[in-house]
Amino acid sequence: MQKENKSSIIATGLAMFSMFFGAGNVVFPLALGQIAQDKNLFAILGMLITAVGVPFTGLIAMTLFDGDYKSFFARIGKIPGFLVALFIMGLIGPFGAMPRCIALSYSTIKTFLPDISLPLFSAISCVIIWLFTFRRNSIIDTLAYILTPLLLGSLGIIIIKGLWMASDSPASSGHDELTIFLKGLKDGYQTMDLLGAFFFSSVIIACLKTNIESSNGLIEEGTHRALVLTTLKASVIGASLLALAYIGFSFVASFHSENLTNIPSDELISKVAIHVLGPNAAIIACIAVALACLTTAIALAAVFAEFIHEDITFNRLGYGPSLIITLITTYFISTLDFTGIAAFLAPILQICYPALIMLCLLNILYKLYNFQPVKIPVLVVFLISLGAFFY
Repeated sequence: MQKENKSSIIATGLAMFSMFFGAGNVVFPLALGQIAQDKNLFAILGMLITAVGVPFTGLIAMTLFDGDYKSFFARIGKIPGFLVALFIMGLIGPFGAMPRCIALSYSTIKTFLPDISLPLFSAISCVIIWLFTFRRNSIIDTLAYILTPLLLGSLGIIIIKGLWMASDSPASSGHDELTIFLKGLKDGYQTMDLLGAFFFSSVIIACLKTNIESSNGLIEEGTHRALVLTTLKASVIGASLLALAYIGFSFVASFHSENLTNIPSDELISKVAIHVLGPNAAIIACIAVALACLTTAIALAAVFAEFIHEDITFNRLGYGPSLIITLITTYFISTLDFTGIAAFLAPILQICYPALIMLCLLNILYKLYNFQPVKIPVLVVFLISLGAFFY
């Protein structure tokens, strides 16, 4: 029984890592290391707080609410909670993460396919996404099982060989420690993993609950306690793996920053792959990243179309039309290219993230200690973030 429990915790930790780690998450630590250079330690510490600590805090908070995002956000009011959920779904759907996945996929492979344009690539990508999600074809799960080892293997080789090839020390960045730490803190928002945790954690929680109940036969209260403890233990594994990936990529970019001068952030992974692996091996790594981006977009498309179908139109609009609306919106946003989408998302995330973090913390206190205040603290943090952004 104990061995089975340990196996379940390890498997869940790996699943958490896969859930949070998308190909886009490679870009931000690389870009941070490229800028931070000799101050990368301070930069990555900031990123680890917002790109690792915060998403897993959100996951724990969602576990206490049994993965029910409606109850989670309803704490700030039924209508405000629904609007916040709609806003977040839009950001991880066609107004943010989905088009960013397509744009990053394009940036990753355009080195090897220079003649294809972004609008054409986006159109082809949206058609591919539609083919996989219109009938919700299970082949995407098979692709994910193949792509994940290929992606992680390729990126792991880049990190190991990149650090092995590194010079004695990174170049001097000219930034002070506090400035670069705050840069890492803000760049961590761009991973958007906290937003994903609110909606995708229910899948992991449902699987964990089934395993706990079937193996232990616990009563409801005991099951909930076991669920929280198992999630905490698995989170240590997932968070550790995510932190190692971020640290590895940021230091590879910091040590090789002189070879990455004036390279846009979305092209860093292909340039680093070519520099570290050579052009032939780099093709495999870049294809893996590009396909991983598209598989992520496929999953997000299905989730957002279901959200329109069930939660917004209450089944009045079918899944098919909802999917078409999702993809049309995604197409037009994706043509802004990765840099444009990042510039669009950065101020939104910088303003909203602190309030969402506060909501997570208050909801944890509410579940553990029946701490009631929530609306005013969240509103105050939001207003402070809004003022700080425009100051």
